[in-house]
Amino acid sequence: MTQQSNAGMHEFLAQDRVIWGKPAAKAMIEEADRRQARRIFIVTSKTLNRNTVAVESLRRALGPRCVGTFDECQEHTPRPSVFAAARAVRAAEPDLIVTFGGGTAIDTVKVLLIVLAHGLAEPKQLDDYHIRVNPDGSRHAPVIKVPPLRQVVISTTLSAAEFSNLAGCSDPERGVKDAYSGREIGAASVILDPAVTVHTPEWLWLSTGIRAIDHAVEGLCSIESSPLVEATALQSLRLLSRSLDKTKQAPGDLAARLESMQGAWLSGFAIFKVPFGASHGIGHSLGAVTGMSHGYTSCVMLPHVMRFNRSHRAEKLAQIASALGRGDGDGAGAVSRLVERLGMPTRLRDAGVQRAQFDKIASGAMGNIWVRTNPRPIREQADVINLLDAAW
Repeated sequence: MTQQSNAGMHEFLAQDRVIWGKPAAKAMIEEADRRQARRIFIVTSKTLNRNTVAVESLRRALGPRCVGTFDECQEHTPRPSVFAAARAVRAAEPDLIVTFGGGTAIDTVKVLLIVLAHGLAEPKQLDDYHIRVNPDGSRHAPVIKVPPLRQVVISTTLSAAEFSNLAGCSDPERGVKDAYSGREIGAASVILDPAVTVHTPEWLWLSTGIRAIDHAVEGLCSIESSPLVEATALQSLRLLSRSLDKTKQAPGDLAARLESMQGAWLSGFAIFKVPFGASHGIGHSLGAVTGMSHGYTSCVMLPHVMRFNRSHRAEKLAQIASALGRGDGDGAGAVSRLVERLGMPTRLRDAGVQRAQFDKIASGAMGNIWVRTNPRPIREQADVINLLDAAW
């Protein structure tokens, strides 16, 4: 008998279903009925709530079951905004949250569910619940209680935050974005309706599409292989590479938008199921220090991290190139050219990052769980600064 070569495990999300092909409001009513929800609270963005009819249409469809709306979510999910949302939810006493938006709103709800589960009263108490990197590089993930209610997500971007139980939440005092995870803080169900995404700004739609590609690439190149992640990542890349170009050329192409959403869904199978690498890890620190959106951090950093990892992942990079429609084996070049075609930023300087911020960015990155699991080891702060220089 031959010895088993490796061992692994894939923990599936506590997620019932992903729904597409129905208008969002209709699908949400059916979900509310199925879950016997009678008090529904909406968490969304100011733009969607105040500048479009999308959220109001949902409120009208829910009727008296809608007990409130919070639209003060802030990018990078700063702790104070999470507690503001938690106060609004506590006051309304809902039995279900509908999150209508992208990664910012979804992560806000994920972390506020931790706040509710543990009865937290002030932002500083979140120190005890975020994931940490131990001195030896291992990960410490606190046990999170089951929250008192769940969220259903109507997604409007391609971040794939709705397909994970991992959240990022920034601490303005420390200038660090921490990671949080709990089995039931993510979406119980997800509704994919491309019609509601026409309100999403083009830059946000396309840059989060590259963020989804980042999930697929770093999942495929992970130091811990997974056949499920490899399969979903490659199909994700195929769907996203053709559909993002279509949505750039024809923003009203709902079939292409749905294909992008399904590509993002497949990319999400990698999130927190296999270790990611430095594009995600440095991106978290860039966001916390500079306010740069995570879509943009992926646009700029991913090709450089892929080149850095070439010596350790040449075969995977060739597979990525093929999935993106190129036969030359240059996965990093394929991603870089897609970013350029979509008109997204390709340099840190174009996104407003200053060289004077590099030390703080690099310091924060070295404490990130995914910088420590990059395929080509990153051993010191200087390695991160070299990558930032390359991306400058």
